Amino acid sequence: MVDPAAPYELALPASPIHKLDIPAFDWPQATFPLLKYPLDQHVAENEAAEAASLAEVEHLIKTHPAPPAAVIVEPIQSEGGDNHASPAFFRGLRDLTLKHNVLFIVDEVQTGLGATGKLWAHEHWHLQTPPDMVTFSKKAQAAGYYYANPELRPNLPYRQFNTWMGDPARALLFRAILSEVRAHNLVERTAQVGAHLFAGLERLAAKYPDQVANLRGKDRGTFIAFDSPRRDDVLKTAKTLGVNIGGSGASAVRLRPMLVFEEGHADILLETLETIVSS
Repeated sequence: MVDPAAPYELALPASPIHKLDIPAFDWPQATFPLLKYPLDQHVAENEAAEAASLAEVEHLIKTHPAPPAAVIVEPIQSEGGDNHASPAFFRGLRDLTLKHNVLFIVDEVQTGLGATGKLWAHEHWHLQTPPDMVTFSKKAQAAGYYYANPELRPNLPYRQFNTWMGDPARALLFRAILSEVRAHNLVERTAQVGAHLFAGLERLAAKYPDQVANLRGKDRGTFIAFDSPRRDDVLKTAKTLGVNIGGSGASAVRLRPMLVFEEGHADILLETLETIVSS
């Protein structure tokens, strides 16, 4: 399996043992493009970075000793530092998998269920051919995948077993969650709130460029992040002020509010962040 994301997606710890003494798989990994921001000021550089990544993926598909079965990628490389790529990059990735008869798997465990302003983040890519498989979990309160390729249908229903999420009750929970999301237009509302939040963060980035850098996630709902040279201090101080924010990678401050997050909540967050970065 070829993974166009950085090593974080496959195995977070440095040790080859992950979780319950299951060895990390020795899969080939290609470089996920690291874009420069603001995007409109680095168009040529970012296009070159994405082209280099696609070339690396194709090289691995063509030359790896074991023929790759699939390419798996996150729409936004979450644990690796909230790294984004353009829709054109992912369309190029899909084209490569079709060209070489390799499955295309999209890992939507973190991005799925509305946080990016679409029910599924890969909808932003406008693919001509859908992914062969999409994985989901977390907000779904269930763990599984759906597929466009009928050959991926498990031959036994129990094959989708998970210690905590493999029972039929989880499917009922997921159905109830989807019903609530649709009834209250939470995906559309998240897109609107995300635009409001991003605009506020742009103002902070312009006012405090040394503290709010590489702002990313425009038009991606509330799935927003920025880099801070004192990230850990920002997260710690935010908690003392009543705001719980997470981080990823070396310096990313990432925002992951719930789908019921509203503009009033965003204003509180922005006020708190300005208090922190201005101190």
